[in-house]
Amino acid sequence: MLKRFVISIPVLAACLSAQYTLGPDSQRHDGVPRGTVTKFTWTSKGGMYPGFERSYWVYVPAQYNAGKPACLMVFQDGGGAVREDGSLRVPIVFDNLIQQGAMPVTIGVFIDPGVLPQGSSDVPPLFNRSFEYDSVDDRYVRFLTEEILPAIKKKWNISDDPNNRAIGGASSGGIAAFTAAMLRPDAFRRVLSFIGSYTNLRGGNQWPDLIRKMEPAPLRVFLQDGNHDLNIFAGNWWLANQDMASALEYRGYDLKFVTGTEGHNAKQAGAVLPEALRWLWQDWPNPVATPAKAANGSFADISNIADPDSNWELVGEGYGFTEGPAVDQNGNVFFADVPKNRIYKVDAATGKASLFRENTGGASGLMVGRDGRLYAVQNGKKRVVAYEPDGHQTVLAESVGSNDLAVSRSGEVYFTDPSTKRVWLIDTQGKLRAVNDSLQFPNGIRLSADERMLFVADSATRWVWSFRVQPDGSLASGEPFYRLELPLAGYGKLVNSWADGMTFDTDGHLYIATNAGIQICDQPGRVFGILRKPSSEDPSNLVFGGADFHTLYVTAKDKVFRRKLRSQGYLPWQPPKWPKPRL
Repeated sequence: MLKRFVISIPVLAACLSAQYTLGPDSQRHDGVPRGTVTKFTWTSKGGMYPGFERSYWVYVPAQYNAGKPACLMVFQDGGGAVREDGSLRVPIVFDNLIQQGAMPVTIGVFIDPGVLPQGSSDVPPLFNRSFEYDSVDDRYVRFLTEEILPAIKKKWNISDDPNNRAIGGASSGGIAAFTAAMLRPDAFRRVLSFIGSYTNLRGGNQWPDLIRKMEPAPLRVFLQDGNHDLNIFAGNWWLANQDMASALEYRGYDLKFVTGTEGHNAKQAGAVLPEALRWLWQDWPNPVATPAKAANGSFADISNIADPDSNWELVGEGYGFTEGPAVDQNGNVFFADVPKNRIYKVDAATGKASLFRENTGGASGLMVGRDGRLYAVQNGKKRVVAYEPDGHQTVLAESVGSNDLAVSRSGEVYFTDPSTKRVWLIDTQGKLRAVNDSLQFPNGIRLSADERMLFVADSATRWVWSFRVQPDGSLASGEPFYRLELPLAGYGKLVNSWADGMTFDTDGHLYIATNAGIQICDQPGRVFGILRKPSSEDPSNLVFGGADFHTLYVTAKDKVFRRKLRSQGYLPWQPPKWPKPRL
């Protein structure tokens, strides 16, 4: 006879909670040296959060030796994590694991979110927690690395090696930890996230999508969540954490995802914290590896573009503002220094930059044509010119603003003028006419390999537009074809992509310099990869060059960078046959 058991909801909840108990590593034991915990307060005088006050605590293990840099771990919502009678009891766990050799000698920094004190008796304080933790930008990690940690390093010897640094938290503190490490892997490489808020509180729901597209970072990530977590206006925490885990797994990250039955609390987190820390620090001091390949490499993917063993290299610096890189048939790259009225040449064989032309009239956009001439738009002199191989300069158009240009195989020149919101054409007869005035800020411009399409970046939006080139050179059937990702670190700025220079590879992928990085789109117009910016400055333009056209050159403010990629560029007048895209 089948017996039926009916368990009430409160009884079931009690049974589920009973499985999450604090183990021996979360208890004090005789003979285990105790670290010290010191409390501090911090009031931001300027920086990221001016006027906000907060408390923070520094744990220093008994084994700390000032003559040797200690590892570091930062916890958000530090007041709760540092308590020895709380859910996590981090100092106790640190003492036990350090004594066992399960984790290195690690200084803990436990920091609370900022509070703007009460102004008067009837005005409550302003709590800054969501703004600091849930915002998907680099403000919080800059606060840590530029304000808090430098002050702490004046007292204790903390390692600058990101492999020796971890960051963790729960709920909004969990996403804050991941965002800090993902945007700044030069600062943190080990992430601990309990019941992380990867939902749309302030755009955190973007992360699973961006993880699949962004150039991977050397991170080790521990996620935990329960199937009774929140389901509210911002989203479903349980589903969001599964989405995060799936994206990290696809991207090939070193990941451990522990699931349970709890809700939005730290019961399971406290129970699993010792094992989570063991896993985060396992194999230390061996470095955390950068993921090499995605789970499904048959589709367009950033892992088919970026070689993790190849990093950005500095070609030159100290210029006024670099722009308009162009390449000739030998792989030599030319770029403009706009305010200093110069054009430089980077030798394909030596990689060295040398002065090519002076008094260039504020030249910005450059392109080498099929005829061997170097075409340039001189916005300073309001004209378009072509430099002959012997150095002679030919004026093609005058009394017109300009920014970037594209040259067809037959010698037609298309160029953009953001000041008048126009795209111009100089036809093969030398006649000048406007062919479009519908974009907000026309900037970068390129022809497709077969020259049937013209692509124009609208910097004031997230779109690169496509136009069909008509027999007379005019443009038709404009579409916002390439949809770009918007920047994460865009606080205080107009939210747009600032799409600028563009170039193609032999697979028909379009590379666009944006303030979110080097975005790479497939032929159907979708972003599938984002290369990290070579510096903190936004890139302005880019081109493939070098002897084998596998080197991407990027201009960024006063610098020029290059990087070897798995993909390959081509000369515009020697176009390849693009393969048929997937999906």
